[in-house]
Amino acid sequence: MRHPILMAGAALLVAAAAMPAQAKEIVVHMKNQGAEGAMVFEPSFVKASPGDVIRFQPTDPSHNAETIPNMLPAGASPMKGMMNKEVSLTVTKAGLYGIKCMPHYSMGMVALIQVGKAGVADIAAARAIKLPPFAAKRMTALLNKVK
Repeated sequence: MRHPILMAGAALLVAAAAMPAQAKEIVVHMKNQGAEGAMVFEPSFVKASPGDVIRFQPTDPSHNAETIPNMLPAGASPMKGMMNKEVSLTVTKAGLYGIKCMPHYSMGMVALIQVGKAGVADIAAARAIKLPPFAAKRMTALLNKVK
């Protein structure tokens, strides 16, 4: 009698392991003031998996979220949100996605999304992109978190 129950339990475990992982939804707030100072995304560094959805919420007014040109994995689609509007980015490719708030870009309002494992070449390419000085300083700190 116990044997069929064990077999059924084992079959359920195998079926659960074979199912694809559920995509996560990660919320990033766009803020005038946060733990890292003025004009920030919180969190500013996100580790995600392919298929996850990153939702950018304008917690404070006068912000948008958009990808930084040339700071996207090959084949990934750019994204540009409207001012004061929530926007979502479904990350489909492994690599690094640079994000900026256009009105506050020169003030360092940037974020970094790492999808999967980033290679040395991905990090080197991201470091080579020319950003405004304060944005470059914050992005360097974010790139130091990539593993």
